[in-house]
Amino acid sequence: MFELKPLTRESIPRALEKAERYRLLNEPAEAESICQDVLGVDPDNQQALVTLLLACTELFDEELAENVKEADQAVARLLDEYARAYYGGIVFERKAKTQMKRGTAGSGYAAYESLRRAMSLYEKAGAIRPPGNDDALLRWNTCVRILERHPHVTPAPRETAELPLE
Repeated sequence: MFELKPLTRESIPRALEKAERYRLLNEPAEAESICQDVLGVDPDNQQALVTLLLACTELFDEELAENVKEADQAVARLLDEYARAYYGGIVFERKAKTQMKRGTAGSGYAAYESLRRAMSLYEKAGAIRPPGNDDALLRWNTCVRILERHPHVTPAPRETAELPLE
């Protein structure tokens, strides 16, 4: 029906500035679109991938499954091991917050599992972080505080099935 117009390579820095501005203006769909345009010209652009995955996490309230998938795909394309762990943790942390907001049956259990996955990734990032960068530790502490403040966010009870007597 309509064909997307490709960006020029020269416009990428300006486009990425706009994408970040749209994120800060709480317009993540616009930021996501710009990042897709940048990645259409420069598929390995790390700044575009980070901005894209953050924009996707900001859209979790609208469509969780699809946006988690897109964010996960962006994380997988990050070249730096620290960045993959750190931003992977952010995806799980924000997923947990969305699960908590929904408040559906079992959401506390799902949020707990997502927070624990985030914390695991933050631990990994913390172990390989650059000197002077404690971002992963700050995020870990946020997850701990979320768990402390929300007693309904707990591990799912273990199922104990009784074996039939023969």
